[in-house]
Amino acid sequence: MSSAISDTRTRILKAAWTLLEASQGKGVRMTDIAKQAGVSRQAVYLHFPTRSQLLSATTRYLDEVYKVEEALVVSRNAASGLERLDAFIDWWGNYIPRIYAIAKALLAMKDTDEAAAQAWNDRMQAVREGCAAAILALKTDGILSPQHAPKQATDILWTMLSVRNCEQLTIECRWSQKRYIQITKQTARQILAKT
Repeated sequence: MSSAISDTRTRILKAAWTLLEASQGKGVRMTDIAKQAGVSRQAVYLHFPTRSQLLSATTRYLDEVYKVEEALVVSRNAASGLERLDAFIDWWGNYIPRIYAIAKALLAMKDTDEAAAQAWNDRMQAVREGCAAAILALKTDGILSPQHAPKQATDILWTMLSVRNCEQLTIECRWSQKRYIQITKQTARQILAKT
């Protein structure tokens, strides 16, 4: 990819990020993104043929900016299942505030906007895969609770880590992010691991 193409793509992604954060769930059009990026609408479509591709690429761009792959090394290299579980919850619990504005916008739009729903589902599937890896590590160590099959345990962890649950506890109940992470780790261990 040439430097000019890469620069234009980055400008488009930054513009989409800015507008999504500012929109608070009101639809963001390709025309709006083009204007914000200072490019033609055709240039946006050249890089992202569909709006869902652009919204998904924007959420993945956040992952690049915030160096998610590097941050997940701790979880992926954990020495035990419990360490992997804790490390994944630590990472995700600390990542939610960084992506909260975009997550909130996509959540607000997803019921009436297919592109937003696809972008949201794409990113939440990635979180689910991380949950499944943590559960597999518990199973491999022989400490997955016998009350839960791996799929059910993954469902439970994935639900516990939902953005809406974090929002409820940190915003509505006014928990600190630190307390939210600590209690989530404790609860996950109690429910998912043999004690």
